[in-house]
Amino acid sequence: MKSSPLARKAAAFGASATVLAGMVAALVASPAQAATPAAAPAPAAGKAALAAAATASKAPKVSISTPKASTGDYEGSCPVNVTVSSKIKVAVDGKTTLAYRWLHGDGSKGKIKTVKLKGHGAKYVKVSEKLKFEENVKGWEAVQVLGPRKAISKKGYFSVSCQKPIVIEEEQGPEVEARVWASPSRYVGTCATSSDKVDFTGVIRVSDPAWVRYRWVLNGRVVDYGRTKVYDSKRVGFGISPRESQRGYAQLEILGPDRTSSNRAYYKVLCEDEAPATRVSATDLVTATNNNNCKVGAHATVSSTGRARVEYTWLVDGKAVDSGYEYFSAAGSRTVTLAERGDASKGGKITLMVSGAGSHDSITQSYAACQAPKPTVSVSAVSQTGQRNDMCADKRGPGVDFKATLTSTGPTTVKYYWLVNGQKDGGDLTREVNGSLDVTWGIGGTHSATETKGNIELVVVSPNSATSGNAAFSAVCPKPVAG
Repeated sequence: MKSSPLARKAAAFGASATVLAGMVAALVASPAQAATPAAAPAPAAGKAALAAAATASKAPKVSISTPKASTGDYEGSCPVNVTVSSKIKVAVDGKTTLAYRWLHGDGSKGKIKTVKLKGHGAKYVKVSEKLKFEENVKGWEAVQVLGPRKAISKKGYFSVSCQKPIVIEEEQGPEVEARVWASPSRYVGTCATSSDKVDFTGVIRVSDPAWVRYRWVLNGRVVDYGRTKVYDSKRVGFGISPRESQRGYAQLEILGPDRTSSNRAYYKVLCEDEAPATRVSATDLVTATNNNNCKVGAHATVSSTGRARVEYTWLVDGKAVDSGYEYFSAAGSRTVTLAERGDASKGGKITLMVSGAGSHDSITQSYAACQAPKPTVSVSAVSQTGQRNDMCADKRGPGVDFKATLTSTGPTTVKYYWLVNGQKDGGDLTREVNGSLDVTWGIGGTHSATETKGNIELVVVSPNSATSGNAAFSAVCPKPVAG
């Protein structure tokens, strides 16, 4: 696109192709008009945002990052697109409308754009503008926020230096050509062995000695790469061993110093094999962890493609634990099972190995660690086991002793406390319990009384909640013996 001298002068101060047109129109106008350019009417959304900002009792705080160009100092071919971006931070408390526009280095202004914001706290709005330049430019861009609070960012400077592309002519390398043939091009026979059935030979010729990079392509797929020094001509090749009848082609592609391809060498393979050998396999291994007894079992499928005695061995975490065999009179499948055994507390792997008819197979599957039930605790009713009458001499009721039995389903630590007349008597207590264990408690006599009475309860806190229930008690001081 050609531009007038006036437009090029304006572009030197940072005008884009769109902005340049505005400057040219302004400079062509009368002196009065050029000195006081009329502002473009704001879109309806921009006017509404300005009105909302003007009537707000307390405008939210606004901050703007310095605009940054995608290519700050560009040197290269033109035209080039430069994207300038900035980030506006608005402190929102409810709902507000952000109104902003871009300020250009040539003095022009972009269209007013609005963004509706709602919520509470700081909100960030990323804004950007795409400029296109076709010649050298030095300029700047800034962001002006018109609402909810007026603010202008710092100027973000950039430059564009257009350069003509440099054309480098490559030196002409040696000429390379290749030719390929298949030997034999047609094969009929057994395909059960792994020896090559068809060999492909290629000849690479060069006009001058050179290192040649090449690759073999078989039926459209790359199957081999190579690199060799060729002084005049050189042979390269590869072979294939099909296991089934097929046809196709091979081709030699030269990757360098020249890039070319050989002819296609077509081939055909017709397999005439004997009956396939019987093969055995192990599939569908499923493990099962029993969380009640923390043991693991498994089952799997054993198969044979023909008549065979199939022997199998079960391994748990690499150790053989069971074995057996299945007899097949013809092709078929059987399910074999590993009974629950071992300690599955840590998890591990189970393997089934099978062999027979000259073949073998194996399959391995992980098993999960058992989740043994946690011990639970129960508590018996509290019983009164005795009274201490020595306190009667101090004008108190007798002391009273109690007993309850804690019973657990396994080894565990029991945390409990005693309640006397609905009040916690003493602190929390802990005992190691594995089975049944008697725990005791004693209380002092009631002051200024001859009788100690009330109710008592034992409360278990962990490993589970349990209670003995309230038990009423009463103990009376013996009557004094007459003198």
